[in-house]
Amino acid sequence: MKRHLILLFVGVSLPFLLAAQQKNSVSITKRVLRIPEVTVVGKRPMKDIGVQRTRFDSIAMKENIALSMADVLTFNSSVFVKNYGRATLSTVAFRGTSPSHTQVTWNGMRINNPMLGMTDFSTIPSYFIDDASLLHGTSSVNETGGGLGGLVRLSTSPANHEGFGLQYVQGVGSFSTFDEFLRLTYGDKHWQSSTRVVYSSSPNDYKYRNRDKKENIYDEDKNIIGSYYPTERNRSGAYKDLHVLQEIYYNTGEGDKFGLNAWYINSNRELAMLSTDYGNDMDFENRQREQTFRGVLSWDRVREKWKVGVKGGYIHTWMAYDYKRDKGNGEMASMTRSRSKINTFYGSADGDYAPSEKWLFTAGVSVHQHLVESADKNIISQEGNKAVVGYDKGRVEFSGSVSAKWRPVDRFAASLVLREDMFGTEWAPVIPAFFIDGVLSKKGNIVAKASISRNYRFPTLNDLYFLPGGNPDLKSEHGFTYDVGLSFSVGKENVYALSGSINWFDSHIDDWIIWLPTTKGFFSPRNLKKVHAYGAETNAHLDIMLGKDWKLDMNGTFSWTPSINESEPMSPADQSVGKQLPYVPEFSATVTGRLSWRTWSLLYKWCYYSQRYTMSSNDYTLTGYLPPYFMNNVTLEKQLSFRWADLSLKGSINNLFDEEYLSVLSRPMPGINFEIFIGITPKFGKNKNSKR
Repeated sequence: MKRHLILLFVGVSLPFLLAAQQKNSVSITKRVLRIPEVTVVGKRPMKDIGVQRTRFDSIAMKENIALSMADVLTFNSSVFVKNYGRATLSTVAFRGTSPSHTQVTWNGMRINNPMLGMTDFSTIPSYFIDDASLLHGTSSVNETGGGLGGLVRLSTSPANHEGFGLQYVQGVGSFSTFDEFLRLTYGDKHWQSSTRVVYSSSPNDYKYRNRDKKENIYDEDKNIIGSYYPTERNRSGAYKDLHVLQEIYYNTGEGDKFGLNAWYINSNRELAMLSTDYGNDMDFENRQREQTFRGVLSWDRVREKWKVGVKGGYIHTWMAYDYKRDKGNGEMASMTRSRSKINTFYGSADGDYAPSEKWLFTAGVSVHQHLVESADKNIISQEGNKAVVGYDKGRVEFSGSVSAKWRPVDRFAASLVLREDMFGTEWAPVIPAFFIDGVLSKKGNIVAKASISRNYRFPTLNDLYFLPGGNPDLKSEHGFTYDVGLSFSVGKENVYALSGSINWFDSHIDDWIIWLPTTKGFFSPRNLKKVHAYGAETNAHLDIMLGKDWKLDMNGTFSWTPSINESEPMSPADQSVGKQLPYVPEFSATVTGRLSWRTWSLLYKWCYYSQRYTMSSNDYTLTGYLPPYFMNNVTLEKQLSFRWADLSLKGSINNLFDEEYLSVLSRPMPGINFEIFIGITPKFGKNKNSKR
């Protein structure tokens, strides 16, 4: 009832708010519509030498509270986001590799699930991330090992707010979807405190045309005279997600900074029925529950020529998965009852030293201690007289690196990184990475980059010990990656800015881990495949002033990523050799454009994925591949400023052209749907009389 009253209030008061806002629009426009100065390549940071990095600006991440980082990456990057639908598993893969080949850090601590090696990006609200970037291929070795595809780097930062601050956003969308965001901040010369809360809920019962089922049409004589695909609702896909993030920062003002970041997740999600399931949704329960806490303590000391940092962290995750079905007599039988507890202790130390403008030396070490308990009460094996329902394992993971970056002149630089990783008691060979870049032309800020690196990824705990099927004899995946590329940046301040890059990569991965069926009826992982992933990634960004009050901001990406199985055939009938790996699109592209006029803005987002195969043989059967699809979203926003508060009113249309598409086989996706967002930021103290 309260939500309906909020919408009624906005609808009645909107004309009056717009009228009152008109006199303030000019002052807001002067602050919003501007073009940034073009970067001068000779002044680029030493740490970025040779690094291929994709950064995401705050506009992309703070577009609306309903977005997860999976949504941000889908429309703003060249990586492949495999999405099971909103509030369900969303994974990220670089350059034709798998999601487990992607490393993810949050404030320096790795948050990949130590059981599966993957990260679910649907559980990362975009409003909880202040700085996000991608380190492609070889670049990931600068920060961590194991990223055969790349690294997603996420972090938070102080709000830098003076006095008290408050922001509240309410979102209402199709399918009775509600999203709420609250942020409370306080800051002074030394202290910064921030509390963020996101709560999302929805029955998630959208309609879709089920092309996995066909209904016949009969005449009076029971003859089939036609057929059609029925329209159904997404069944058992409801979710409720709560996220709370507490941050405290202290700056001594003399070069020392302390930080505390604590993030709590409470998620309760149903896993929707497949489009091939003919059962009644009341006859089964398929539910996943999760409670996760992540915390990081940090200390940084900065001096003129050097800086050091120390961090300590802890992650606790409790996860439950239950699958029950009606036995036919009204009683629910438990088919799967999985429980897992994960505890991770983290520590790291790193330092930078710049004896001159030509040299930068860095060193760092990190340790993650994982303790995992995993059990399924309905899967029991026998070891002597002892019944085994899972595994209870611990593993320490160590990573250390040293690097030297050298820039003798503004137009040339080189970097060498040496990394050593250890998982459990097994040490990887030294992981080297070498980078060079050179300025070909200062006129267009044209920079050429090249790099080569080796990398290793150890098997996950599930690969080794999952019951049934774990394989403790697995070898580590390893390979070489080569990168070469060009970047440019041109423009005129407050007129236009154009920048972009193109990169070629070539990656060879040996001992690729793949799960295959066994004669005993379950899957087990093996080291079978040699994979050759190669291709090109491009991106471009344009800012242009179209007139006094008009601005156009555009971003685009395109990637071509063949990922080919070059293994020896496993049998005479093996048809997977020389074929594209399953669920890897060969082509993908994104375009976003924002047209701003005074305090209005219109945002258009488009993404494309080519066909994906679901089988290693690349069969063009009904279930063997997923057709390509386009996605189109549009958002219209209006900002208002008053003495007492800043307001934002926003409306979004997702899947504008009602595209029927699948990201994963038999997992239907929603058609056209709508969202409305209302944001308010009250002004306190010194900010009360300020304009935006």
